[in-house]
Amino acid sequence: MNRGLILKFENLVLLRGACRQLRTVSYRKASRAQWKPVQSSAHPVWSVLLYRQFWQKDKLISVALPQRRHLATKEETKKKRKKTPLIKGEVEIRQKMTVEELARAMGKDIDHIYEALLYTDIDLDSLEPDSILYEDHIKLIVKKSGMKYKSAKLKEEKERENTDAVKRPPADPALLTPRPPVVTILGHVDHGKTTLLDSLRKTQVASMEAGGITQHIGAFLVHLPSGEKITFLDTPGHAAFSAMRARGTHVTDIVILVVAAEDGVMQQTIESIQHAKNAGVPLILAINKCDKPEADPERVKKELLAHDVVCEDFGGDVQAVNISALKGENLMVLAEATVALAEMLELKADSTGLVEGTVIESRKDKGKGPVTTAIIQRGTLRKGCVLVAGKTWAKVRFLFDENGKAVDAASPGIPVEIMGWKEVPSAGDEILEVESEQRAHEVMAWRTYVEQQERMKRDVEVIEAKQKEHRMEYEKKQQKLAHLSWRQRKAVLYKANKHLMFSKPKERTEMDKNVLSLIVKGDVDGSVEAILNILETYDANDECKLDIIHFGMGDISETDISLAETFNGVVFGFSVKANESIKQLAAKKGIKIKLHNIIYKLIEDLKDELNSRLPSSVVEDTIGEASVLNIFSVTVGKNKVPVAGCRVQKGLLDKKMKFKLVRNGDVIWKGSLSSLKHHKDDVPVIKTGMDCGLSLDKYIEFNIGDEIICYEDKEVQRTTSWDPGF
Repeated sequence: MNRGLILKFENLVLLRGACRQLRTVSYRKASRAQWKPVQSSAHPVWSVLLYRQFWQKDKLISVALPQRRHLATKEETKKKRKKTPLIKGEVEIRQKMTVEELARAMGKDIDHIYEALLYTDIDLDSLEPDSILYEDHIKLIVKKSGMKYKSAKLKEEKERENTDAVKRPPADPALLTPRPPVVTILGHVDHGKTTLLDSLRKTQVASMEAGGITQHIGAFLVHLPSGEKITFLDTPGHAAFSAMRARGTHVTDIVILVVAAEDGVMQQTIESIQHAKNAGVPLILAINKCDKPEADPERVKKELLAHDVVCEDFGGDVQAVNISALKGENLMVLAEATVALAEMLELKADSTGLVEGTVIESRKDKGKGPVTTAIIQRGTLRKGCVLVAGKTWAKVRFLFDENGKAVDAASPGIPVEIMGWKEVPSAGDEILEVESEQRAHEVMAWRTYVEQQERMKRDVEVIEAKQKEHRMEYEKKQQKLAHLSWRQRKAVLYKANKHLMFSKPKERTEMDKNVLSLIVKGDVDGSVEAILNILETYDANDECKLDIIHFGMGDISETDISLAETFNGVVFGFSVKANESIKQLAAKKGIKIKLHNIIYKLIEDLKDELNSRLPSSVVEDTIGEASVLNIFSVTVGKNKVPVAGCRVQKGLLDKKMKFKLVRNGDVIWKGSLSSLKHHKDDVPVIKTGMDCGLSLDKYIEFNIGDEIICYEDKEVQRTTSWDPGF
């Protein structure tokens, strides 16, 4: 076939394709449809026209085949399988969408969702951007917005593999080595626990503590002259720190119960005994302040019998040592008793393998960042170890002992300060070592997932309960409007909700004047925990609502001041500082910063702040009392006015003040006097023992024996009924 014939054949094919295209166009115009180029083969006509020279003979043959019969390529098959996009005005919805997610799916702002829900039974005041909506409410919002909804296909979530870190199996007894005993000192506030430790380790902790009261738990290693080591945990005795004492007993081997010889068994003494029993930890009794003249150690031992603490003198197994922590008397006897009991307990641990421990306290240090004090219970902790605790993890950068000296390693039973945490873990969290940072991330991901699932479950329960309550209220409202026509109902609802239409969602919640918003900052996690535990006992929300908007550790920051300004709150700091720039900023914005080092003073200040938020009550302050001895009347113009002849029995009668008439114990009139006379003369004041004649501003008949009381209204500041137990 020569070149000329091929070109003629090609032109004939192109002409045929063009004719087909023209016929299609004319047909679509006749049908008044929108014209679109029709591609009836895998190779468009215009591509042939533009790139003639690149076509091969086999391509020309494929073009010449009937154009309606072509095989679909793999690419075209994929295109067909592709999910068709949502058309404009169509929203893909699913169950349990949040307000924010629905707004994003609709391409609207959150305010639009609130407006759509304005005339429904949903309580807008309790609705937040992360609140979950029911499916019927979601559909209602979409319909009201003039859009269509399309249900998303539910993806069955595969059960997630548990990647949490867990403790190792018990160690081989052959690998166990002796370790120092962990001893917790418990007792009532100011019975001498910190002074005892101070004498044992020869430092001045008690003098540094505010008010001589230990404010948070501390862990110390004491070296005895005999070469023995004892790890001591010093726990607060104050009532507010019950949780910290309980936590101390969970990591301890022996409890030393300190009781003052002159005070005997007190509230926190009983609580400490209970903590030790619950943890199954043996006791040693240290009767302190035996150097005082009023000391009575025998009385202490007898009082403890009522709480199942039987000393050796009474045939029990509890060692009792009479000491004076201040003078250092019998401290070695107490230490020897502790070592002897530890030997009987045969305390051993595995110092090899991955580390296990417990967070005793945690805080944010300005220079070091998040720092924890921990007791190592298994393995040997070294720099570079990767640890997980609670919802955070750490790559250990530095280790410090109780004196702030850097150490290279910490073995079981040794307290150590760990630096390198990403966030501050909670006191009492379990510390576990993992193989790598990647493994730590896996553990954190799993724990976050578990927390989210639990929170979602709780949220759904709360939401369902609230929505059930709101639905019942809505049905009651509807029943009240059932006799009205739909136009009348709409008018009534419009009037009731008119004020909400022109306000933003956040402005719709009316700020209650009797609300105290708090920002709580503490030095360590345990202190903040203790304060929050006290605030949980608050039961006077009907008087003044207590709202904790933020709590945390560390010094007062600009963020705290901004939060306080937003919520009209007060910043309370415990054993923390606020630098001058922060104080100036707070003063400029009118924010109160209240710093304390003693727990009960902080609570007293909080109560004063609550009292200041309560509305003052008006009381009647009695100024004088008079008895009606005689009755007569005088004529003023055409009217007769009743006049009472009185004698002042107590105080004085002041015409400017308010008066009330009391008959047989009942108040029958309140108002002011129209006249007050003494010997026919108008007087402003009548004193005790003087007689007078008076008339009221209202016509009321007097009886002999009536009482006239002069009083004034006084505003008295109310006090909160909340009793935190101090």
